[in-house]
Amino acid sequence: MNALHARYPFLSAARDAVREADVEIAAVVSGDGDRHPAVERGVERVRRALMDGTVRPPEDGRRWNTSAELLSYPVARLLVSLLDAPGAVEKYASAEADTAYETFTYDFEHQDDRTRETIDLDALLADFDLADAVERRREGFGVAVGTYLSLAADLRGDRWRLAGRRLGDGWVAITAAELHELLRESVKDRVAADLPLDVPEELAAGLADEVSELESSFTDADFSHDIDTLAPPLFPPCMKALVERARSDDALDDHSWFSLVAFLTGIGLDADEVLSFCAVESGSQADRVRYRVERVADDGDGQYAPPSCATMQAYGDCVDPDERCESITHPMAYYEDALADGGEVTDWREREA
Repeated sequence: MNALHARYPFLSAARDAVREADVEIAAVVSGDGDRHPAVERGVERVRRALMDGTVRPPEDGRRWNTSAELLSYPVARLLVSLLDAPGAVEKYASAEADTAYETFTYDFEHQDDRTRETIDLDALLADFDLADAVERRREGFGVAVGTYLSLAADLRGDRWRLAGRRLGDGWVAITAAELHELLRESVKDRVAADLPLDVPEELAAGLADEVSELESSFTDADFSHDIDTLAPPLFPPCMKALVERARSDDALDDHSWFSLVAFLTGIGLDADEVLSFCAVESGSQADRVRYRVERVADDGDGQYAPPSCATMQAYGDCVDPDERCESITHPMAYYEDALADGGEVTDWREREA
């Protein structure tokens, strides 16, 4: 097991490393004494996936060794399979894929980094059996049309429609950035494959406390989830900053866009309202924002909660905390308290009507 396997636990080499290490997941789950680090990290992995849209560990001082990080992936798959939570599999797979996307796009740009082992595009394509379905071109890439249709099936926006693409001899022309997005879909499909698992009774019993802990964390959130007022002056400082950056056409990271979109949909905005409020014009950025809105909004699978304050801090998006921030743990809780203290409030949507 090495650090690359820990960062990409869904790769074939990572699965082989676990098998060669002769580690029995049953022993990890049902170990005597203290909870195994891989189980602890697996619980955190699922909680953050379903509540924060990421599986990265928070930057709170804890450090996980390579073995615990890698083994937390199969543990997390067991936990997700046992959870009675709306859309758990879909949200978990999306969070794993989004985190992988952040990781491999960083690796692609830092191939000369000698401080850590990185993965390159060819290796990732080969692992997903896509090497023969993707060809390099002088400008961008070509993808076999059948592969393109399969991977782009869940992507929203006119730019992904085959009718709007350059197509020739069975190949679809795409940019490098678009190929990376298709690879993210490949990761999501692989993670979701076979989920939910048919978990043996022995493993289910060994994880019963962890499943109860996760279900409790989803139901004990400290905000009401039924806020429907858009009052920007009362936003928490972190969200004010993200809105300002989005409106000024600053390049927000994916996790920052996720945080902002989850917050705005959490207070009742639809896709058109998010685009209008953030001053996002038509084009690829608008398509990406619409995709995020559709992903986090309540569509019968349950809505993503906006990321917690701990997550905002971990990603560096917690800025200019004020006195109210000292007593809350979630941006939505901040906003709910601010609305309660704000008296009569004018909704931004009514002002703009």
